[in-house]
Amino acid sequence: MRYILSAFTGLAVAFAVPTAPAVAQAPAAISVGMQVTDSAGAPVGTVKAVQGDNLLIATDKHEALLPKASFTPSEGKLLFGMTQAQLNTEIEKAGAAADAAIVVGATVKGTGGATVGTIEAVADDGITIVLPSGKKVRVAKASVRGDADGSVVIGLTPEQIEAQLGAGSTAAAPAPSGK
Repeated sequence: MRYILSAFTGLAVAFAVPTAPAVAQAPAAISVGMQVTDSAGAPVGTVKAVQGDNLLIATDKHEALLPKASFTPSEGKLLFGMTQAQLNTEIEKAGAAADAAIVVGATVKGTGGATVGTIEAVADDGITIVLPSGKKVRVAKASVRGDADGSVVIGLTPEQIEAQLGAGSTAAAPAPSGK
């Protein structure tokens, strides 16, 4: 199973501390393909993408979006404050907590943080959300994202969902960024 976690889960902020002291030199460019190692030089993963202030890191099992500030460039590699096994464990814990957030009764927030509705049913093929208007919408599981903090989000505003329902369509939400 692969998880793509955003920095908003607190995953990286809580445990990823640069392991080498800052050196008075020009900052090294971070690029796709760079190797990530732990303080002992053992491989942790590889940079798959640079996304603003975050790096998408691929370990042997998972992918995680982590803040650039969690890494220290050194000799053409990036040093990271955890081993590969530790990072994989933390990704799995955060992923399990995020998956556990998608339950009947959970409040679903849309883009911008406005409440979209409440989860009425969870099935393998989709999730049913009851909107404040009383209407129900069924969306693909990939359209919602649970976060480790227990929140659930969808990539649409409440108005966008209502507009799609008014047009006679079921809401086909884009997957929220980060999963």
